Amino acid sequence: MAEMKDLIQKLEQLDTQNMYGRDFLLTWEKTDAELQAVFTVADALRALREQNISPRIFDSGLAISIFRDNSTRTRFSFASASNLLGLTVQDFDEGKSQVAHGETIRETSNMISFMADVIGIRDDMYIGKGNAYMRQVAAAVQEGYDDGVLKQRPTLVNLQCDIDHPTQSMADLLHLIHHFGGVEQLKGKKIAMSWAYSPSYGKPLSVPQGIIGLMTRMGMEVSLAYPEGYDLMPEVEEVAKRNAAASGGRFTKTHSMEEAFVGADIVYPKSWASYAAMERRTDLYGANDFDGIKALEKELLAENARHQDWECTEAMMQKTRDGKALYLHCLPADITGVSCGQGEVAASVFDRYRAPLYRQAGFKPYVIAAMIFLSKVKNPARTLESLQQRGTSRFVG
Repeated sequence: MAEMKDLIQKLEQLDTQNMYGRDFLLTWEKTDAELQAVFTVADALRALREQNISPRIFDSGLAISIFRDNSTRTRFSFASASNLLGLTVQDFDEGKSQVAHGETIRETSNMISFMADVIGIRDDMYIGKGNAYMRQVAAAVQEGYDDGVLKQRPTLVNLQCDIDHPTQSMADLLHLIHHFGGVEQLKGKKIAMSWAYSPSYGKPLSVPQGIIGLMTRMGMEVSLAYPEGYDLMPEVEEVAKRNAAASGGRFTKTHSMEEAFVGADIVYPKSWASYAAMERRTDLYGANDFDGIKALEKELLAENARHQDWECTEAMMQKTRDGKALYLHCLPADITGVSCGQGEVAASVFDRYRAPLYRQAGFKPYVIAAMIFLSKVKNPARTLESLQQRGTSRFVG
């Protein structure tokens, strides 16, 4: 119980007033104190569950998930987080709804929200579309709430968009905080956010963008590596530069995976498509040119194939600090000789870090739950204390 007391006291010192009733769409829209509050509440919710104390703040209500791309970890993390707090999850399948018949975003958003407390959205495939869609939904439910149609205003949580993947990067950071023994221990640590070869389709930019947009706030040395032509969104790189300048960290770019790995404390080799290619895909999508999209995908695969040497191998890992850098991945990784013939990471490297990778993923349900909690609770420290004092058993056996 001492851990809970410390977490509650820490939370009392953080200004979370502007998180109440607000959405979580981009990490760089939140203050340092608000990010720290998410980590603190996530740890507190985990502590309650490990003590077999129910952290439910809802007796009923819906958590609606809208996934416009495939997902395993984030889908189940959102469901786990919502259930942890007492909500029932309902997946919204647009193909089985009236959206197929022309129902507007404004109408749909209100129709699904009469008893909804949170809406989680993943929309990451098209530049300029995903985050914009989330903000349209947010505006629609706000309008419904202001008009008195909705008795509660659902919180929106970004489960990955074209710009950022906040639940992933926040879970990654909480993993680093625990691994290195505190957020203060991250200052000066070098993380290599590197492109890596994949034989699959051009993947979204939001994971690397989320990492450079968040880790630079911790005073870390963030080295972004990619082959020429695999640029990220320039506005996100500007966010990283500003964050590094403000935190005393460093943000650099290189076209050498080896250079990024040299002396790194953490490595994050992950494939993505170029910003220019993603813009082209968005234009083709807007024109309903699906044959064009297929042709572009083939072009991206051919371009990827020219960089098969961008792999996280044992030799590459030896270039890191003492050859023992922490390996991160959002999963699923393209594992050479296991899930594909040639991929992002050697099988021996992946297998050695398998347990830490699973622990990394295990922080996501608590991070999402904390985002919801802080949006729904006016006094989070007092509520956590009340949950602990109530002591309702989560499981009786």
